[in-house]
Amino acid sequence: MTAPSHGSDRLSALASAIEQLDGLSVYGRVIGVRGLLVEVAGPIGAMSLGGRVGIEIAPDTRVPCEVVGFSGEKALVMPFGGLDGVRRGCPVHVDRAQPGLKPTAAWLGRVVDALGRPVDGGPPLPQGDTLYAFRNDPPPAHARRRVGKPLDLGVRALNTFLTCCVGQRMGIFAGSGVGKSVLLSMLARYAQADVNIIGLVGERGREVQEFLQEDLGPQGLARSIVVVATSDEPALMRKQAALTTLALAEFFRDRGLQVMCLMDSVTRFAMAMREIGLAAGEPPTTKGYTPTVFAELPRLLERAGPGTSDGAITGLFTVLVDGGDHDEPVADAVRGILDGHIVMERSIAERGRYPAVNILKSVSRTMPRSCDPAYYPVVQKARSTLATYADMEELIRLGAYRQGASAEVDEAIRLHPALEAFLKQAKDDATPLPECYQRLAAIMNESV
Repeated sequence: MTAPSHGSDRLSALASAIEQLDGLSVYGRVIGVRGLLVEVAGPIGAMSLGGRVGIEIAPDTRVPCEVVGFSGEKALVMPFGGLDGVRRGCPVHVDRAQPGLKPTAAWLGRVVDALGRPVDGGPPLPQGDTLYAFRNDPPPAHARRRVGKPLDLGVRALNTFLTCCVGQRMGIFAGSGVGKSVLLSMLARYAQADVNIIGLVGERGREVQEFLQEDLGPQGLARSIVVVATSDEPALMRKQAALTTLALAEFFRDRGLQVMCLMDSVTRFAMAMREIGLAAGEPPTTKGYTPTVFAELPRLLERAGPGTSDGAITGLFTVLVDGGDHDEPVADAVRGILDGHIVMERSIAERGRYPAVNILKSVSRTMPRSCDPAYYPVVQKARSTLATYADMEELIRLGAYRQGASAEVDEAIRLHPALEAFLKQAKDDATPLPECYQRLAAIMNESV
């Protein structure tokens, strides 16, 4: 009689699992702590830049860290959390696995931290089969597809004057308190994308629940994954949140989906990179930013865009301009990398017009190809009318302009209230792209 085969199957599975185990444990020792930087001595040849280590502060308790540099015979590591309990001589265990995560579609509707761990009080996240590295390279330029068809964002100012295509990358440039987060929530709810990946990098802790419950709402959250790293978390977590956001977007892109990647904000990612670089001993350059910051920005932002197959990542990244200076180093670098910029101004917000987008200072680099050819003359005429009013605005407000002196100015004055009402939009109001064009044509008294 033949013996049952299930015993041999179990032995084969056990042998396979044993083969996958790493029988060699590699570790060093803590020899010094400088601020948030830990110096580690030991087998630094087994450590790699960007690799993970764990400082053992008690049995079964480790502080996760990342290798950020080397100095002589020492490795320099920074923690993802606090350093409480770390002392000289603590073992530092080297994790030789590639840093990454294994997402699935079941992650939709969840809120995770920068390391992909759930922070919404829900059940543990199921793990997929494929590892997505945190630091993936962008798709090869020669193999990427071109941007796709115009994307309906649901926001009139963007749909008409700054039409965005599938796979395009746009920056939202604004100071603090001008309405960036509300605009992002409108895009998350109304943009015609399959999935939203939202990264809140360095966000105020008080505003996270407000954004999730009021701005995003159940409708927006249901098709989104939100990555959160608040402003009180270490610089490494804030940097990691941006990398995790792009890794999740790449997972859904590779499945042929159209992904809307929203990140608030790239500036806080750059600030976190500056903190890490200065701690590791990099020389500061303009406004204290280290050279690594300007090397990492294109590596991060180029990961968004069209893929090599049907999927694409449409990226909208906010940039916090210091003191309203749109030429500060990070804003200037990001503007040169992305495919357009949306400028939001405090003076417009102070007038009560939201979203406070300055149409004349904003550019979509896919225009005019992305605009409906039948309505492009209407859009150009409306932009010209706004420019005419802006040029004469001071004289008009002072009463120095006399009606009848210029037919163009007279028309701009007549159409200005209607155009301002068109650009003003409540956060719970969505306007489809075709309707945007039709409403603008009606204001301009043009028939199409």
